[in-house]
Amino acid sequence: MNIAVLGATGAVGRTMLEVLAEREVPVERLVPLASERSAGRTLEWRGAQYEIAAPSPEAFEGIDYALFSAGASRSREWAPVAAAAGALVIDNSSAWRQDPEVPLVVPEVNADALADIPKGIIANPNCSTIQAVVALSPFLREAGLKRVIYTTFQSVSGAGESGREALRKELRGETPAESPFSRPIHGNAVPQIGDFDEAGWTGEEVKMRLETRKILSVPGLHVSATCVRVPVDIGHSVQVTVETERDLSLDQACEALKAQEGLVFASDAAAFPTPREVAGHDEVFVGRLRADPDEPNTFHFWVVADNLRKGAATNAVQILEALRRESRVGSAV
Repeated sequence: MNIAVLGATGAVGRTMLEVLAEREVPVERLVPLASERSAGRTLEWRGAQYEIAAPSPEAFEGIDYALFSAGASRSREWAPVAAAAGALVIDNSSAWRQDPEVPLVVPEVNADALADIPKGIIANPNCSTIQAVVALSPFLREAGLKRVIYTTFQSVSGAGESGREALRKELRGETPAESPFSRPIHGNAVPQIGDFDEAGWTGEEVKMRLETRKILSVPGLHVSATCVRVPVDIGHSVQVTVETERDLSLDQACEALKAQEGLVFASDAAAFPTPREVAGHDEVFVGRLRADPDEPNTFHFWVVADNLRKGAATNAVQILEALRRESRVGSAV
Protein backbone atom coordinates (compact mmCIF):
# COMPACT_ATOMS: atom_id res chain seq x y z
CA MET A 1 0.00 0.00 0.00
CA ASN A 2 1.35 3.42 -1.01
CA ILE A 3 0.60 6.46 1.13
CA ALA A 4 1.26 10.17 0.67
CA VAL A 5 1.10 12.62 3.57
CA LEU A 6 0.62 16.28 2.61
CA GLY A 7 1.64 18.53 5.48
CA ALA A 8 4.12 15.95 6.76
CA THR A 9 6.20 18.51 8.67
CA GLY A 10 3.30 20.05 10.60
CA ALA A 11 2.02 19.03 14.04
CA VAL A 12 -0.83 16.90 12.69
CA GLY A 13 1.19 15.53 9.76
CA ARG A 14 3.95 14.35 12.08
CA THR A 15 1.33 12.78 14.34
CA MET A 16 -0.21 11.01 11.34
CA LEU A 17 3.16 9.41 10.65
CA GLU A 18 3.47 8.40 14.31
CA VAL A 19 0.01 6.83 14.31
CA LEU A 20 0.65 4.97 11.05
CA ALA A 21 3.75 3.45 12.64
CA GLU A 22 2.11 2.70 15.99
CA ARG A 23 -0.87 0.97 14.39
CA GLU A 24 1.48 -0.96 12.07
CA VAL A 25 -0.31 0.10 8.91
CA PRO A 26 1.41 -1.83 6.08
CA VAL A 27 3.05 0.91 4.01
CA GLU A 28 5.12 -0.16 1.01
CA ARG A 29 5.90 3.36 -0.19
CA LEU A 30 5.68 6.61 1.75
CA VAL A 31 5.65 9.99 0.02
CA PRO A 32 5.99 12.89 2.49
CA LEU A 33 4.86 16.20 1.03
CA ALA A 34 5.06 19.72 2.41
CA SER A 35 5.51 23.33 1.35
CA GLU A 36 8.16 24.40 -1.12
CA ARG A 37 10.35 25.71 1.71
CA SER A 38 10.48 22.20 3.24
CA ALA A 39 11.15 20.43 -0.06
CA GLY A 40 14.49 18.69 -0.14
CA ARG A 41 14.70 18.16 3.59
CA THR A 42 14.48 14.67 5.03
CA LEU A 43 12.46 13.05 7.79
CA GLU A 44 12.90 9.74 9.53
CA TRP A 45 10.10 7.21 9.68
CA ARG A 46 10.35 3.59 10.78
CA GLY A 47 14.12 3.84 10.78
CA ALA A 48 14.43 5.06 7.19
CA GLN A 49 15.09 8.50 5.73
CA TYR A 50 12.58 10.05 3.33
CA GLU A 51 13.05 13.16 1.24
CA ILE A 52 10.23 15.68 1.49
CA ALA A 53 8.82 16.93 -1.79
CA ALA A 54 6.45 19.71 -2.75
CA PRO A 55 3.06 18.51 -4.01
CA SER A 56 2.77 17.91 -7.75
CA PRO A 57 0.58 15.76 -10.01
CA GLU A 58 3.46 13.29 -10.33
CA ALA A 59 3.77 12.94 -6.54
CA PHE A 60 0.36 11.25 -6.36
CA GLU A 61 0.93 8.73 -9.13
CA GLY A 62 0.52 5.20 -7.78
CA ILE A 63 -0.68 6.45 -4.39
CA ASP A 64 -3.51 4.48 -2.74
CA TYR A 65 -4.28 6.85 0.14
CA ALA A 66 -3.36 10.51 0.58
CA LEU A 67 -3.59 11.96 4.07
CA PHE A 68 -3.90 15.76 3.94
CA SER A 69 -3.26 18.22 6.76
CA ALA A 70 -1.98 21.34 5.05
CA GLY A 71 -4.88 23.79 5.32
CA ALA A 72 -8.02 24.41 3.32
CA SER A 73 -6.47 26.24 0.37
CA ARG A 74 -3.91 23.50 -0.24
CA SER A 75 -6.63 20.88 0.05
CA ARG A 76 -8.86 22.61 -2.46
CA GLU A 77 -5.93 22.76 -4.87
CA TRP A 78 -4.47 19.28 -4.47
CA ALA A 79 -7.22 16.93 -3.27
CA PRO A 80 -8.89 16.77 -6.71
CA VAL A 81 -5.46 16.20 -8.28
CA ALA A 82 -4.69 13.31 -5.94
CA ALA A 83 -8.16 11.82 -6.43
CA ALA A 84 -7.81 12.08 -10.21
CA ALA A 85 -4.56 10.11 -9.92
CA GLY A 86 -6.48 7.28 -8.23
CA ALA A 87 -5.82 8.01 -4.55
CA LEU A 88 -8.47 8.14 -1.87
CA VAL A 89 -7.94 11.45 -0.10
CA ILE A 90 -8.56 11.79 3.64
CA ASP A 91 -8.51 15.52 4.30
CA ASN A 92 -8.11 17.12 7.72
CA SER A 93 -8.99 20.68 6.67
CA SER A 94 -12.36 22.43 6.56
CA ALA A 95 -12.30 22.60 2.74
CA TRP A 96 -14.63 19.69 1.96
CA ARG A 97 -16.63 19.10 5.14
CA GLN A 98 -19.87 20.61 3.93
CA ASP A 99 -19.66 19.32 0.37
CA PRO A 100 -22.70 17.02 -0.03
CA GLU A 101 -20.60 14.67 -2.17
CA VAL A 102 -17.87 14.30 0.45
CA PRO A 103 -18.53 12.06 3.47
CA LEU A 104 -17.63 13.56 6.86
CA VAL A 105 -16.60 10.61 8.97
CA VAL A 106 -15.89 9.53 12.54
CA PRO A 107 -15.52 5.75 12.18
CA GLU A 108 -17.06 4.86 15.56
CA VAL A 109 -20.12 6.93 14.68
CA ASN A 110 -20.86 6.88 10.92
CA ALA A 111 -18.49 4.51 9.11
CA ASP A 112 -21.42 3.62 6.85
CA ALA A 113 -20.92 7.02 5.14
CA LEU A 114 -17.81 5.52 3.49
CA ALA A 115 -20.06 3.47 1.21
CA ASP A 116 -20.31 6.41 -1.20
CA ILE A 117 -17.24 8.52 -2.07
CA PRO A 118 -18.09 10.10 -5.44
CA LYS A 119 -15.22 12.60 -5.48
CA GLY A 120 -12.61 10.26 -4.02
CA ILE A 121 -12.35 12.58 -0.99
CA ILE A 122 -13.28 11.91 2.64
CA ALA A 123 -13.34 14.77 5.15
CA ASN A 124 -11.96 14.53 8.66
CA PRO A 125 -14.19 16.61 10.97
CA ASN A 126 -13.19 19.47 13.22
CA CYS A 127 -11.20 18.27 16.25
CA SER A 128 -13.76 19.30 18.89
CA THR A 129 -16.63 17.95 16.82
CA ILE A 130 -15.00 14.52 16.58
CA GLN A 131 -14.82 13.98 20.32
CA ALA A 132 -18.25 15.48 20.91
CA VAL A 133 -20.10 13.27 18.42
CA VAL A 134 -18.47 10.10 19.78
CA ALA A 135 -20.02 11.03 23.13
CA LEU A 136 -23.36 12.07 21.61
CA SER A 137 -23.78 8.93 19.54
CA PRO A 138 -25.06 6.77 22.47
CA PHE A 139 -27.71 9.37 23.30
CA LEU A 140 -28.84 9.47 19.67
CA ARG A 141 -29.16 5.68 19.52
CA GLU A 142 -30.98 5.33 22.83
CA ALA A 143 -33.35 8.28 22.83
CA GLY A 144 -32.84 10.60 19.86
CA LEU A 145 -31.47 14.13 20.06
CA LYS A 146 -33.47 17.33 20.40
CA ARG A 147 -30.90 19.94 21.44
CA VAL A 148 -27.12 20.17 21.97
CA ILE A 149 -25.14 23.00 23.57
CA TYR A 150 -21.34 23.02 23.53
CA THR A 151 -18.81 25.05 25.48
CA THR A 152 -15.27 24.17 24.42
CA PHE A 153 -11.91 24.70 26.08
CA GLN A 154 -9.45 24.17 23.22
CA SER A 155 -5.69 23.82 23.47
CA VAL A 156 -3.20 26.00 21.64
CA SER A 157 -2.06 23.03 19.50
CA GLY A 158 -5.42 23.32 17.74
CA ALA A 159 -3.89 26.38 16.07
CA GLY A 160 -0.89 24.36 14.89
CA GLU A 161 2.76 24.82 15.73
CA SER A 162 2.38 28.61 15.68
CA GLY A 163 -0.11 28.35 18.53
CA ARG A 164 2.19 26.17 20.62
CA GLU A 165 5.14 28.46 19.95
CA ALA A 166 3.12 31.54 20.91
CA LEU A 167 2.32 30.01 24.30
CA ARG A 168 5.93 28.93 24.83
CA LYS A 169 7.19 32.44 24.13
CA GLU A 170 4.63 34.00 26.46
CA LEU A 171 5.62 31.54 29.19
CA ARG A 172 9.22 32.79 28.76
CA GLY A 173 8.03 36.35 29.16
CA GLU A 174 8.40 37.16 25.47
CA THR A 175 5.87 38.76 23.14
CA PRO A 176 5.37 36.63 20.00
CA ALA A 177 6.00 38.57 16.81
CA GLU A 178 3.22 36.52 15.21
CA SER A 179 0.43 34.77 17.08
CA PRO A 180 -2.71 33.02 15.81
CA PHE A 181 -4.61 34.35 18.83
CA SER A 182 -6.39 37.70 19.03
CA ARG A 183 -5.28 38.23 22.65
CA PRO A 184 -2.39 37.00 24.82
CA ILE A 185 -3.02 33.33 25.64
CA HIS A 186 -0.87 32.71 28.73
CA GLY A 187 -3.02 32.94 31.86
CA ASN A 188 -6.03 33.75 29.71
CA ALA A 189 -9.17 32.34 28.10
CA VAL A 190 -10.01 33.71 24.66
CA PRO A 191 -13.59 33.15 23.42
CA GLN A 192 -12.65 33.46 19.76
CA ILE A 193 -11.55 30.68 17.42
CA GLY A 194 -11.90 31.85 13.84
CA ASP A 195 -13.41 35.02 12.46
CA PHE A 196 -16.74 36.43 13.62
CA ASP A 197 -19.69 36.39 11.25
CA GLU A 198 -22.36 39.10 11.06
CA ALA A 199 -24.35 37.43 13.84
CA GLY A 200 -21.36 37.22 16.17
CA TRP A 201 -20.61 33.50 15.81
CA THR A 202 -17.03 32.41 15.20
CA GLY A 203 -15.95 30.05 12.43
CA GLU A 204 -15.27 27.26 14.92
CA GLU A 205 -18.74 27.60 16.44
CA VAL A 206 -20.38 27.40 13.02
CA LYS A 207 -18.26 24.34 12.13
CA MET A 208 -19.36 22.47 15.24
CA ARG A 209 -23.02 23.20 14.54
CA LEU A 210 -22.99 22.14 10.88
CA GLU A 211 -20.63 19.18 11.31
CA THR A 212 -22.57 17.69 14.22
CA ARG A 213 -25.72 17.72 12.11
CA LYS A 214 -24.00 16.12 9.10
CA ILE A 215 -22.13 13.37 10.98
CA LEU A 216 -25.15 12.35 13.05
CA SER A 217 -27.53 12.68 10.06
CA VAL A 218 -29.88 14.94 12.01
CA PRO A 219 -30.11 18.02 9.77
CA GLY A 220 -32.64 19.85 11.93
CA LEU A 221 -30.85 19.31 15.24
CA HIS A 222 -30.67 22.42 17.43
CA VAL A 223 -26.93 22.92 18.05
CA SER A 224 -25.06 25.90 19.44
CA ALA A 225 -21.47 26.33 20.59
CA THR A 226 -19.20 28.75 22.41
CA CYS A 227 -15.58 27.96 21.54
CA VAL A 228 -12.78 29.14 23.81
CA ARG A 229 -9.00 28.93 23.42
CA VAL A 230 -7.15 28.15 26.67
CA PRO A 231 -3.42 27.92 27.57
CA VAL A 232 -3.21 24.12 27.39
CA ASP A 233 -0.62 22.55 25.09
CA ILE A 234 -2.50 19.44 23.91
CA GLY A 235 -6.04 18.26 24.54
CA HIS A 236 -9.46 19.78 23.96
CA SER A 237 -12.25 19.73 26.53
CA VAL A 238 -15.95 20.17 25.78
CA GLN A 239 -18.79 20.71 28.22
CA VAL A 240 -21.90 19.24 26.55
CA THR A 241 -25.55 19.76 27.39
CA VAL A 242 -27.88 17.42 25.53
CA GLU A 243 -31.66 17.12 25.52
CA THR A 244 -33.07 13.85 24.18
CA GLU A 245 -36.30 13.38 22.25
CA ARG A 246 -37.45 10.41 24.33
CA ASP A 247 -37.26 9.45 27.99
CA LEU A 248 -33.83 8.35 29.16
CA SER A 249 -32.76 7.65 32.72
CA LEU A 250 -29.36 8.48 34.13
CA ASP A 251 -28.58 4.77 34.51
CA GLN A 252 -29.51 4.14 30.89
CA ALA A 253 -27.27 7.01 29.77
CA CYS A 254 -24.38 5.58 31.81
CA GLU A 255 -24.76 2.14 30.28
CA ALA A 256 -24.98 3.57 26.77
CA LEU A 257 -21.75 5.54 27.25
CA LYS A 258 -19.97 2.48 28.65
CA ALA A 259 -20.94 0.51 25.52
CA GLN A 260 -19.76 3.17 23.03
CA GLU A 261 -16.81 2.12 20.88
CA GLY A 262 -13.75 4.35 21.28
CA LEU A 263 -15.02 5.96 24.49
CA VAL A 264 -13.79 5.66 28.09
CA PHE A 265 -16.47 6.60 30.61
CA ALA A 266 -15.71 7.61 34.19
CA SER A 267 -18.82 6.75 36.21
CA ASP A 268 -17.21 8.09 39.40
CA ALA A 269 -17.69 11.87 39.41
CA ALA A 270 -14.29 12.43 41.02
CA ALA A 271 -12.53 10.42 38.28
CA PHE A 272 -13.17 13.05 35.60
CA PRO A 273 -10.62 13.23 32.75
CA THR A 274 -8.41 16.24 32.02
CA PRO A 275 -6.33 17.17 28.95
CA ARG A 276 -3.05 16.56 30.73
CA GLU A 277 -4.04 12.95 31.51
CA VAL A 278 -5.43 12.03 28.10
CA ALA A 279 -2.62 13.48 25.96
CA GLY A 280 -1.12 10.68 23.89
CA HIS A 281 -4.27 8.55 23.97
CA ASP A 282 -6.59 7.77 21.06
CA GLU A 283 -9.87 7.35 22.93
CA VAL A 284 -12.50 9.93 23.81
CA PHE A 285 -12.89 10.33 27.57
CA VAL A 286 -16.18 11.28 29.26
CA GLY A 287 -16.95 12.15 32.88
CA ARG A 288 -19.13 14.31 35.13
CA LEU A 289 -22.38 12.95 33.68
CA ARG A 290 -25.36 14.58 35.41
CA ALA A 291 -29.09 14.63 34.84
CA ASP A 292 -30.45 18.16 34.86
CA PRO A 293 -32.46 18.73 38.07
CA ASP A 294 -35.05 20.93 36.38
CA GLU A 295 -35.23 20.00 32.70
CA PRO A 296 -36.46 16.48 31.84
CA ASN A 297 -34.33 14.32 29.51
CA THR A 298 -31.46 16.80 29.74
CA PHE A 299 -27.92 15.76 30.63
CA HIS A 300 -24.62 17.53 31.18
CA PHE A 301 -21.22 15.90 30.73
CA TRP A 302 -17.51 16.59 30.17
CA VAL A 303 -15.61 15.30 27.12
CA VAL A 304 -11.83 15.32 26.70
CA ALA A 305 -9.55 14.04 23.92
CA ASP A 306 -6.10 14.53 22.45
CA ASN A 307 -6.85 16.92 19.58
CA LEU A 308 -3.72 15.99 17.60
CA ARG A 309 -4.53 12.29 17.79
CA LYS A 310 -8.25 11.42 17.96
CA GLY A 311 -9.15 14.98 16.99
CA ALA A 312 -7.09 14.77 13.80
CA ALA A 313 -4.40 12.20 12.96
CA THR A 314 -5.82 9.07 14.58
CA ASN A 315 -9.29 9.67 13.20
CA ALA A 316 -7.80 10.02 9.70
CA VAL A 317 -5.84 6.78 10.06
CA GLN A 318 -8.94 5.03 11.42
CA ILE A 319 -10.78 6.11 8.26
CA LEU A 320 -7.95 4.62 6.20
CA GLU A 321 -8.19 1.38 8.17
CA ALA A 322 -11.95 1.23 7.65
CA LEU A 323 -11.47 1.69 3.91
CA ARG A 324 -8.83 -1.07 3.83
CA ARG A 325 -11.20 -3.46 5.59
CA GLU A 326 -13.63 -2.85 2.75
CA SER A 327 -10.79 -3.34 0.21
CA ARG A 328 -11.28 0.22 -0.96
CA VAL A 329 -7.80 0.90 -2.26
CA GLY A 330 -7.10 3.49 -4.88
CA SER A 331 -10.55 3.86 -6.44
CA ALA A 332 -13.63 5.93 -5.71
CA VAL A 333 -17.22 4.92 -6.30
